[in-house]
Amino acid sequence: MSELDLLDRTYYAVMSSFVETGRAPHYTELASTLGVPLEQARGLLHELVESGLPGWMEPGQDVLVSLAPFSSLPNAYRVSIDGNQRWFAQ
Repeated sequence: MSELDLLDRTYYAVMSSFVETGRAPHYTELASTLGVPLEQARGLLHELVESGLPGWMEPGQDVLVSLAPFSSLPNAYRVSIDGNQRWFAQ
């Protein structure tokens, strides 16, 4: 599998986690989802954010906080579907 294919799968896994749980996955969860080693999953999150997509990691940590259009950080931009508010936007 090419590096670009793996980065695409990473993006899909992150977006799926936001939709299903309302938050970004931790790199340990991502490693399990993608079937890659922990360090590779951690690196993939950083690579995803560094690719130019609007998003950011917690400064000094390996925790994805936001990737457009979602945010794990509670804020004033609440997103509700069918009366269920479980998401926040950037």
